[in-house]
Parts: sequence; structure tokens; C-alpha cells
Amino acid sequence: MTVEQTYSPGLNGVIATETKLSFLDTENGEIVIGGYDLIQLSKTHGYLDIVHLLLKGTLPTDVERDELAKKLSTSYTVPETVLNVLKQLPKATHPMDALRTGISVLAGFDRELEDRSEHVNTARAYDLLAKLPTIVASSYRVLVGDEVLAPKSSLSYSANFLYMITGKEPTPLEERVFDQSLLLYSEHEMPNSTFTARVIASTLSDMYGALTGAVASLKGHLHGGANEAVMYMLLEADTPEEFEALLRSKLAQKEKVMGFGHRVYMKKMDPRALIMKEALTELSEKAGDDRLLRMCVAGEQVMAKEKGIYPNLDYYAAPVYYMLGIPIGLYTPIFFASRTVGLSAHVMEQHNDNKLFRPRVKYTGPRHHSIS
Repeated sequence: MTVEQTYSPGLNGVIATETKLSFLDTENGEIVIGGYDLIQLSKTHGYLDIVHLLLKGTLPTDVERDELAKKLSTSYTVPETVLNVLKQLPKATHPMDALRTGISVLAGFDRELEDRSEHVNTARAYDLLAKLPTIVASSYRVLVGDEVLAPKSSLSYSANFLYMITGKEPTPLEERVFDQSLLLYSEHEMPNSTFTARVIASTLSDMYGALTGAVASLKGHLHGGANEAVMYMLLEADTPEEFEALLRSKLAQKEKVMGFGHRVYMKKMDPRALIMKEALTELSEKAGDDRLLRMCVAGEQVMAKEKGIYPNLDYYAAPVYYMLGIPIGLYTPIFFASRTVGLSAHVMEQHNDNKLFRPRVKYTGPRHHSIS
């Protein structure tokens, strides 16, 4: 007897796995992370709190947070070989491709590469969290011909990350806003890159391999690369009126407008975007320049009126990063570096209770060709 199988394009609505890590409760507008509302956490906690929550299952005490910060700060430096490999890449290499290469090279220095135990995987996740900001910043500086900056263990995790990118120590406001952005990007249930990492991990491949695949997934403009596309789009206009006209022109030509809509939130605004909108407002007030903010608000209103769709996180994170002095080519690598904790937690969860992913297809090709 033939069993009827359901086909869902893009696996839309398909439940692929069980997880204790996160859940998008679209009915109540809540992003659940380890039992907590991510938006509420973003107002009261920092990125390292989310790291502890995802890897240890609880929010840290003050002592545990300090211990985590120290653990990461002592592991910022990457092997010289990694930097030497990055220096051999063509100058036209995209920063995401450089990041992908850096992670692959880093795997060779893991003496326990074949160990999939939770203890070793957790230590591995911490090491990746410490080193990926260094790889992100250093690879970009190498590609553009700037001097590579050594990490500063005296700075907080987020402040050091931003310092290695911009070359200057951030102000308290800049540090807080950047840390908040990392927190918001940290974990988001089962987007394409996380699914990619879990599929790779389901073969019992190592964490580096799973994250390398996730980099390739996140690079796409329909996923993480959208934040770069948003900023380039904003730079095409100089005023809110020009930006409105630009969006209307794109809509008239049936072009996709990046930074709007979401496969899960659908007709609602991404709640993370609201937090970054508030951050952009703070940065604008501090700088005495609200042009980008006014442009973004104007664009938001046009898209709501014309298409009934609303901003996702990338729409407001892009101008926030621009005002922080971050090169546009690093927006997606930063997204990935912050998501490393979520990806690592998913890989660990997959390894701990594994089932190999092996879906079937709906065949639409020919059959019964005769062989002459």
C-alpha cells in the first residue's frame, strides 16, 4: 500500500526536530530562549548572559558571568597559522568566505576533534565564541590592507569585538548597543543556517564542519546577508523623501525590498527590530544626526501601507552598525559570530540525541524511458 506523503515547499510549517533551546511564539509575539522572553532579556541582560543560558541552561550569577568573561578573554588569540592562511586569500574575497575559511583552519588545532561528548563540545563552543570575533575582525583588516589589531583582554567581550573592528575603544553607549545587537542575533529557533548546522551535525560531523556549512547558508541575501543589502539600499538615498521614492520604484518594478517580511512573523514586525529601532534613536540623538532614523521610519511606513509587511531585525540593525562605524562587509560576519552560541548549542543538542536527517522528495521528472 502506498502511503500518501505531504509536500511542503521550503519545508514551510514542517516540524523538523525537538529542541529545548528556543521557540518563536508568533501568536503572543514572544521569542522564547531557554524559557525566557528574549526581548525582555535584551532590556535587562547582556550577551554573555545569553551565552551562559544557551550553553549551561541557566542565567548566570554575577560570579558565573565574571568567570565566563575571563574564560573567553584568555582565548581571544587565534593561531598564527590561521592569520597566515587568511593573508593568502584574494583581496576580493567576501568577509563571509574568509570567516568560513578561518573556521575550517581552526578545526585542525583541535586535539579532540573526534570527541562529540557534551563536555568537550561545550569547551569547543566557548573557544569558538572567543576566537570568531578575532577572525572576523582580523580577516577583514587583512583583506583591506589594514593592520591587524591584537585583542584587548582588558575590555569586555563586546567592547573588544568592536575595538578590533573599528580600531577605537567604544563609548559606554556604543558598547551597550553593540552588545544588545549580539544578544538579539544570538538564537532564533530554526532558520536556514541553524537547520544546515543540525543536518550536518546529524551525520556526527564535528562542530567546525557544522558551523562552516552554516556560514555558507547565512551568507545568502535571503538570510543573514540581508543586513548588508539594507545598508546599501539606504545609501542610495540622501533624504526620507528620496528613500520613499526609491522604495516605491522598487515595488513598481516588483523588486524584492530587503529588510522587510519574515517567514515566521509574516504580518507582524519582528520584535527584535523594535529594540534596534530604539538603539538607532539613541545613537542618532547622541550624534545629533537623525537622518538615517528618519529614512528608516519613512521606509517602514511605505512598506506597511503598500505591502502590509514590516521590518525584520536586519532593517534597523544595518543603520545601527553603520553609526557604530562598522564596515558594511562585516555586518553578516558579526551576525554569524553572535549566532555562534545558538548554533553551537544546536549542534550539541543534535549530537546528544541524534537522528540522521534523511527526507524524501516529490519526484516530478520523467519515468519509463525506453533504452534503445
